[in-house]
Amino acid sequence: MNETMSFSQAARDYELVRQNLTYLREHWQEQPSLETLARRNGLSPAHLQRLFMRWAGLSPKAFLQAITIDHARRLLRDSASVLDAAHEVGLSGPGRLHDLFVSLEGMSPGAYKAKGKGLVIRHGFHDCPFGRVLLMMTEQGICGLAFADPGDEPSCFTDMTSRWPEADFVEDREATGEGVARIFDPGLWKTDQPLRIVFIGTAFETQVWQTLLKVPIGQATTYSDIATHLGNPRASRAVGTAVGRNPISFVVPCHRVLGKSGGLCGYHWGLTRKQAILGWEAGLVSGQTGGT
Repeated sequence: MNETMSFSQAARDYELVRQNLTYLREHWQEQPSLETLARRNGLSPAHLQRLFMRWAGLSPKAFLQAITIDHARRLLRDSASVLDAAHEVGLSGPGRLHDLFVSLEGMSPGAYKAKGKGLVIRHGFHDCPFGRVLLMMTEQGICGLAFADPGDEPSCFTDMTSRWPEADFVEDREATGEGVARIFDPGLWKTDQPLRIVFIGTAFETQVWQTLLKVPIGQATTYSDIATHLGNPRASRAVGTAVGRNPISFVVPCHRVLGKSGGLCGYHWGLTRKQAILGWEAGLVSGQTGGT
């Protein structure tokens, strides 16, 4: 009962923050103040500030600074060199090119063609800083992570299970809860305890997802840059399709792919959530570098 009550309050808090993130996205040029936002919501500035810090990881003011289109374009200036540098030094270099320290395993082409037949995939829904999250795991590691707004869990589950229709799905919130905690708590990102993930996709999709792992926190790239990095500059559209089918959101940072002009472009789980994740990461980078 306590968990249900807690989830109900968390859902209301997340929905309020989500609506305000949408408002900020639409009115970012006006740079609305905390007091303005608080009046719109009938809350005190201090209360709204606390909600933002809890769900977005930083204040509304810092969020605005991090999420404007100009900020996105600034991130893009060195996007090509980001991938080149990652390719040169690898994922475990001193630059911490991948913040979650992922240990990657690829599923065999045969397993992919079999649509998951013979696989046991454990799953569970949990709360996270960006709403409800569905985590899916095989014995080898995490194979799926998807976001859902409160009430949309069934459609989210259907979307993810349809990728591997022949697999056996078993609910196991205890096992997946531990995984969610590790994914969304930066204090648990440790080099000596890598997060194990498993890609189940075509050879090309796997190449694209592996490239996404090379885009470090606080940086961005484009579909065309990824295509060029893979040696096929004309494959931007195919890259876009593969990015959209990324089954392990957040861990494999498809949210760091922006439009060529610097726009946020699409995101399978909504642009508002994409903005929230980028803002959360901007807050982490700012904290690591001593910025304000």
